[in-house]
Amino acid sequence: MFKVNGAKGSEGTVHEVESHAVEQTTCVTERNSIWPQPLWVFGYGSLTWKVDFHHEEAVPCFIRGYVRRFYQYSEDHRGVPGAPGRVVTLMESEKREDIVWGVAYRISSEYAEDVMGHLDYREKGGYKTQMVEAHVHEQEVTKRCLPGIINCIVYVGTEDNPLFTGVRDEEEIARVIVNSVGPSGPNTEYLLNLVDALNRIAPEHRDDHLERLAELVKDKLGTNQS
Repeated sequence: MFKVNGAKGSEGTVHEVESHAVEQTTCVTERNSIWPQPLWVFGYGSLTWKVDFHHEEAVPCFIRGYVRRFYQYSEDHRGVPGAPGRVVTLMESEKREDIVWGVAYRISSEYAEDVMGHLDYREKGGYKTQMVEAHVHEQEVTKRCLPGIINCIVYVGTEDNPLFTGVRDEEEIARVIVNSVGPSGPNTEYLLNLVDALNRIAPEHRDDHLERLAELVKDKLGTNQS
């Protein structure tokens, strides 16, 4: 059984979120913020393993038509201005069969304002929110009596944001990851924790980009036992 633990987040700014054609209601908080109800957030990077916000449920799932890539500079978490690290973002794929595994977190209306404010601040480095349809792991659909598809908010570093690196060679990315450290810790920790988390979330599905980077990084660190 997949489990993550979290704690209540902090206050912050508000999003206006446009939903896809998925039936849902809205929740109006005492601060007049409007959120989808139920509110789900899809995590595909550090949100898969560093869960520092209050949530009611964590569900392994995937989104279609995207790929996950280390094409985002990080000056606030895994690097610093002038020596940025690298973190992941989502890119739309021309192949419908491309999928990205992650975790969907259900946030209660009581904590929606605080959690989204906290995530706004945490993901402030070039990320915007949009809505995606997350496909729940088939075992979880049966076990938890969940719908097969969940409408989720996701943070994406879009290609027009100033911290988007563009397509980069994996050898170059690995070299930067090995040499980068920021306020949240070493860049290597981000990559290797993400790979470990995905191996727990969906061990039957490999993310080839991440696996290749992990091999390159381990080789450079001298820790590759294979």
